[in-house]
Amino acid sequence: MSDAKHSAIAADLLPLVGGARNITSVAHCMTRLRLGLRDASLVQEKALMAHPAVLGVVRDDTCQIVLGPGTVARVTPEFEALVAGSSVTADALADRGAALKAARKARNATPLKLFLRRIANIFVPLIPALIGCGIIAGLGGLLTNLGRAPALVPALAAVASGFMSLIAVFVGHNTAKEFGGTPVLGGAVAAIIVYAGVAKVTAFGVTLAPGQGGVLGALGAAALAVYVEKWCRRWVPESLDVLVTPTLTVLISGLVTLFGLMYVAGEVSTAIGTFADRLLTHGGAGAGFVLGGLFLPLVMLGLHQALIPIHTTLIEQQGYTVLLPILAMAGAGQVGAATAVYVRLRHNTAIRSTIRSALPAGLLGVGEPLIYGVSLPLGRPFVTACVGGAFGGGFIGLFSMLGDKVGSTAIGPSGWALFPLLQGNRGLGEAIAVYGCGLVVGYAVGFLATYVFGFSRQMLTEFNAEAAPGASAAPASADEPAPAR
Repeated sequence: MSDAKHSAIAADLLPLVGGARNITSVAHCMTRLRLGLRDASLVQEKALMAHPAVLGVVRDDTCQIVLGPGTVARVTPEFEALVAGSSVTADALADRGAALKAARKARNATPLKLFLRRIANIFVPLIPALIGCGIIAGLGGLLTNLGRAPALVPALAAVASGFMSLIAVFVGHNTAKEFGGTPVLGGAVAAIIVYAGVAKVTAFGVTLAPGQGGVLGALGAAALAVYVEKWCRRWVPESLDVLVTPTLTVLISGLVTLFGLMYVAGEVSTAIGTFADRLLTHGGAGAGFVLGGLFLPLVMLGLHQALIPIHTTLIEQQGYTVLLPILAMAGAGQVGAATAVYVRLRHNTAIRSTIRSALPAGLLGVGEPLIYGVSLPLGRPFVTACVGGAFGGGFIGLFSMLGDKVGSTAIGPSGWALFPLLQGNRGLGEAIAVYGCGLVVGYAVGFLATYVFGFSRQMLTEFNAEAAPGASAAPASADEPAPAR
């Protein structure tokens, strides 16, 4: 798609969300254009859904327009340029809309969701580095197995491991930034955790080890640093603030980290790893079935964000997370369900067009377009997609119970995009085979469950007809706000 087409999409979308004067913020994630609005009632949701470039619309504390991967990254700067070019500046809009935005957040967001979003804001910016380093580590492992380029393997290992060795520092930096402190102070306190000299410190009768506590310790240390820094800002005279506040922040938080947080966080991290191993070793297919089946609802409710620190802890501790390949089966069930919808509704050109646009992204693990554009509005196919995910997860869980564990060296991708990041305790070949077969199971069960149980006779009569040009693929109930990912 050319730049002119991306500009045209942005120009089409702007009046449908109330124009430039209604915009307080513009951002994007992997698939969505996220807009802060002064007045959410000005959004023309049906018109947005009818636009050929829009795969779905989600209402939360922001208006989220699902455009799909790649497209959203190109449309967003064009959209920002249109907003910036208006007579009202973004700063002015933000000032006028701040009170309304805060009130809307207070109404619509629970304390748990707000906390989980903050956790996500800490870890999500780290995902590109995790993916890049994970793929490089996989390449190094492949070369080692093939006995090729022996001189290059140590260099690849250094490149892949450098980030992970200092991930606590980045977590500390982002934590302080998210909770309103000075980012570099959060990073400075978190850096204590990975400093080699902690091996000379004894806490609770145990000599500490560099890295003990990992990302959980870094998160706690940086959060404490923010609290100490804010306390200092209230009580330290302004003339001494530049010297006293950072000193006390690092000193107090650092000592608490050394003589408390590192030990406690280390115990928690070890417990997480032990629990994950035991869950799949003893729970096997049953555990995988439950995890794979529940992940789509967790995504829909935004509760999947609670798993991000767990994944990161497992990667830091064991080299890969055994949970992600199982959870990725939810996307396989979604793809199977969407394919069945495509077959069953052979006369509904609107829904079939949406599926054709969203299916490639779904195969690569980006399920939001299919969730919000197809299965969730239709209702039953969302449930049958979960069934497909459950059986795919159960398949991988069964192999874990048999001793063939499959993990991912990074978080973020799923579907086919997860193949370059796979790792297992019995070699890359078996990991790829088990994961690939799990995807096939998820696709097949999601398809069959949706084909057989996904539609009532009334639904088939209502939806299996030629749709008017530009009509929305979703039923009338889709006008209700859907939970955000």
